[in-house]
Amino acid sequence: MPDQDESQGFHPGHNPWAIALTVTIATFMEVMDTSIANVALPHIAGGLSAGQDESTWVLTSYLVSNAIILPISAWLSTRFGRKRFYMSCVALFTVSSFLCGLAPSLGALIFFRILQGIGGGGLGPSEQAILADTFPADKRGMAFAVYGMAVVLAPAIGPTLGGFITDHYSWRWIFYVNIPFGILSLFLSSFMVKDPPHLEKAKRDAQRQPIDFLGLVLVGTGLGAMQVVLDKGQRDDWFASPFITWFTAASLCALVAFVFWEWRQKEPIVHLKLFKNSNFAVANLLMLTLGGVLFGSTVLLPQFVQVELGYTAEKAGEVLSPGGFFILLLMPLVGFLVSRVDARYLIATGFIISAVALFRMTDLNLNLDYKTFMWWRIYQASGLAFLFVPINTISYAGLPREASNQVSGMINLMRNVGGSIGISAATTLIVRRQQVHQNYLAHNTFQSNPHFQQLLSGLTARLQTRMGSVEATRQAYGRIYGLVQRQASVLAYVDVFWIMGILCLLAMGLLFLAKKNKPGQAVAAH
Repeated sequence: MPDQDESQGFHPGHNPWAIALTVTIATFMEVMDTSIANVALPHIAGGLSAGQDESTWVLTSYLVSNAIILPISAWLSTRFGRKRFYMSCVALFTVSSFLCGLAPSLGALIFFRILQGIGGGGLGPSEQAILADTFPADKRGMAFAVYGMAVVLAPAIGPTLGGFITDHYSWRWIFYVNIPFGILSLFLSSFMVKDPPHLEKAKRDAQRQPIDFLGLVLVGTGLGAMQVVLDKGQRDDWFASPFITWFTAASLCALVAFVFWEWRQKEPIVHLKLFKNSNFAVANLLMLTLGGVLFGSTVLLPQFVQVELGYTAEKAGEVLSPGGFFILLLMPLVGFLVSRVDARYLIATGFIISAVALFRMTDLNLNLDYKTFMWWRIYQASGLAFLFVPINTISYAGLPREASNQVSGMINLMRNVGGSIGISAATTLIVRRQQVHQNYLAHNTFQSNPHFQQLLSGLTARLQTRMGSVEATRQAYGRIYGLVQRQASVLAYVDVFWIMGILCLLAMGLLFLAKKNKPGQAVAAH
């Protein structure tokens, strides 16, 4: 059966690939912005006379507003028109980026980052829905591959670009760099993108419906509070902090109430009943897992080489970049395969490759060189390339075109929430497992241990050539303790890579719950 819009003769008006490249510009810019500011935090704190802990709100504020807008982007897109909503998001993101660069104080920067997150949150879902409606079913795999290049490559080069800019210029330029791309995106989108007929009808219907204000408040409160908990939890020692405890309670209560409220609404903000479709439900869980593994590992590798091996921010980012460019090479192949092979097989392949790559990273030690880290990331990237496009493909299977806005909004939300959970869990596990290993190593480093005595004697003897025996002994103890800490840190990273690898293997079990999709049929007409 032909797609609904195809049967009605809808044509996007321009070459579909030109439209794909047009909308990808803004999404690439937005996704990169989630990671480009990370390495600049010390520079931002110094430039605005703020503490390091206070400066982290520059990241948190963006993620919170981004998380709030994602699930309601489909409703906003339908009510105001997708093209109008998309271009408004691009404009808001561009203007707020300019204002972030001009910010005279930390408070002003945080406020402008909130605006930037609101604008950025609507870009990804809108682009994905535009692609789903622009391309015929047999070419959507390749279209999603273009989108996947932006989503996966952007966070990989973000830290490298951010490190280069902050090392050689001012941190303000990490925001100014968005402005020319935003203007170009607005210019091209204004005459390249148009809404299909079914969206025009949906907009008229939506404007006659009352606004679900309670749903908006509940989803905003629930996701916003959850994002604060995930971003601030480890810094505030989780539930030892009343702040984190109260925000967790607020998030849980709001999200539970939101589910019960929305399920009974005739015109809900978020169409939760889409989860009755097994493929859609499985795709969201798989995207949640992919987000956790992708963003978690994207944080861990640069963090390890910077903290333990002394890499600069720019060089640490370069560890990730080759993997991102390798994905660029593989994405077109995956887009080609997804129209010919059952998406479940491709997803299983991707998770197996990712798991093997993560298990390979458990050989981590303090003597590894840059090339080894680079190749590890390339191996992992080859697995990630086989995940993004097929997961997006099965998320649309069996759902009508009218649901494309809702599908894209939810799948992007799951990727972002998965990323936040992955980063939060990874950083927490590193700290906790390091404490466990440090206690174990220290327990085995005692006076009667012959290896300890031999190391202590050797270090003390070498240091006594430059200082007195008492000071030499004290410094020898200090160096041994530092060695214990570094080894405990390595073991903690190894543990987390093991956990991520096992998680990839467990995720494949979800594929048994997904129905076989006919290759090339990303969306079925109803």
